[in-house]
Amino acid sequence: MTYKRVVAQRTGSPEVLEFVEEPLREPAAGEARLRVLRAGVAFGELMWQSGKVPGGPTPPFTPGYDLVGVVDAVGPDVEGIEVGETVAALMPYGGYTEVAYLPAQQLVPVPAGLNPSLVVCLTMNYVAGYQLFHRIGKLEPGQRVLVHGAAGAVGTAMLELGRLGGLEMYGTASLPQHDLVRKLGGVPIDYQKEDFVIRVKVMTKDGVDMVVDHIGGSHLARSLRTLRTGGHLIATSSYNAVQGKMGPVEMVLGFLRLPLWNLLPNGRSAMLFDIVSYNQENPDYYKEDLTALMGDLAAGQLKPIIAAEFPLAEARRAQEMVLKAQAKGKVVLVCGEL
Repeated sequence: MTYKRVVAQRTGSPEVLEFVEEPLREPAAGEARLRVLRAGVAFGELMWQSGKVPGGPTPPFTPGYDLVGVVDAVGPDVEGIEVGETVAALMPYGGYTEVAYLPAQQLVPVPAGLNPSLVVCLTMNYVAGYQLFHRIGKLEPGQRVLVHGAAGAVGTAMLELGRLGGLEMYGTASLPQHDLVRKLGGVPIDYQKEDFVIRVKVMTKDGVDMVVDHIGGSHLARSLRTLRTGGHLIATSSYNAVQGKMGPVEMVLGFLRLPLWNLLPNGRSAMLFDIVSYNQENPDYYKEDLTALMGDLAAGQLKPIIAAEFPLAEARRAQEMVLKAQAKGKVVLVCGEL
């Protein structure tokens, strides 16, 4: 028996993706085999795939940070995970596939009755926002957050989490996306026509308590200027580098400045946040945080926005939508059905 998966055969844009067929194997010791239902599509995958940002996997590899699937088989020494159970997972790569082999200890059980497309919205984007707000920033109700790209998958997740947590949310977005930002409880800023630094200072007087920046390079310095004393600058990726709007030198210098800014006597902090490595360093956090978020989803407190769903065979189209910043919310790959 065989299964299909998507492979980036070389570095580059979505056109480097190919659909390949592989033989099924039995799971190894401590491993579970999953029939994948849904996989998320994220800009971070395009960042590594482009080859313009160091640190990613070496081709050929299967992209995909996050998935939801059903346990199909387990290897020896697996405890706590049963065949037939629906689970979610976060990993460095490997999500664009019909079948995945993962360490059983990384799997998080999904409560019965939850829509797998909505759950896969939580598995990376909402967990990232939750951890930035609650574990890293330790933000309290009434504090302020600025999110760049507020209409995208991460942005909409953070706006909704901010509203749920009583935070004062601001988001940069193009004018056609402002209604969505408002609907999610945020104050929109037109980054194309307004200087977001000036706009934030005018609206807040003294700045925000956290800014989440995925643009990178010299944009990070401008984001730093929006913070008030004690605020946190969180860099997550480098959108402009992947888009060819900045060179590798500017990108690297932007990231290298982060620890230097922590030395300034202004009470502000700056860090590069990678959700996969953060949860590898803190293995108990992911299961705890995703479980809490699934509880909020089941209770109707969270309503993730799905921009589009594509069959796995159309992974190129899915990535193009993310690359061109056309997605309002999460782009999801449908890899199988229950």
